Amino acid sequence: MIRQIRPNRSRTAISVSAVALLAAPLLAGCGSAPRPGAAAVVDGERITVSELQARVADVRDAQGATEQSAQLIQDTGQLSRATLNGMIFDRVLARAADDAGVSVSRRDVQKAQDEAEKSAGGAARLRAMWLQQYAIGPDQVESTVRNQVAMDKLAKALGVDRAAPDGQAKIVDALREASSGMGIDVSPRYGTWDDRKVLLGNVKTRWLREVSAAGAQAERQG
Repeated sequence: MIRQIRPNRSRTAISVSAVALLAAPLLAGCGSAPRPGAAAVVDGERITVSELQARVADVRDAQGATEQSAQLIQDTGQLSRATLNGMIFDRVLARAADDAGVSVSRRDVQKAQDEAEKSAGGAARLRAMWLQQYAIGPDQVESTVRNQVAMDKLAKALGVDRAAPDGQAKIVDALREASSGMGIDVSPRYGTWDDRKVLLGNVKTRWLREVSAAGAQAERQG
């Protein structure tokens, strides 16, 4: 049973709305279709439909085990597209971090996850909160934490404050640059990747709205 959980605003809590931060689509470079069985091709590597379906099933199974299952499922009607968006973003963020000379160790991830669980009131409460608020399945908690750590380190490498609009804009610029060099090609059934917005089609999530707004502001200032 999952009760409504108010997120702890402590600095140690993982800020998923700024995480995983993150994902964006890229215009299918040369217009070629992804390889058979692929939901997307990123930097020459496939994200298979079966991998995508497995991740979606992880979320749906967790949602189905809650008392709010019907509402949670209704609120995440575009889960497959949003999930693929996140899977692409994982790779874009990893490239941007690598380009900036950033690495994330297992120790970094464990420390951040311990802090997030402590702030949330335990591992179970953290999983429940992230499932409710961000449709993150239990199997994706660690990778989400890793993304958050990577984002923190990327911001530090760029010399910016992630909480400031200009800092967010610079991070988006780094993500755009990484994305544009990865030849991202998405199956038409899921939409089109836009590397300027770093988003897949019309996928809408809280963090994506924030990142998109930061990108729009950067364009106005550019």
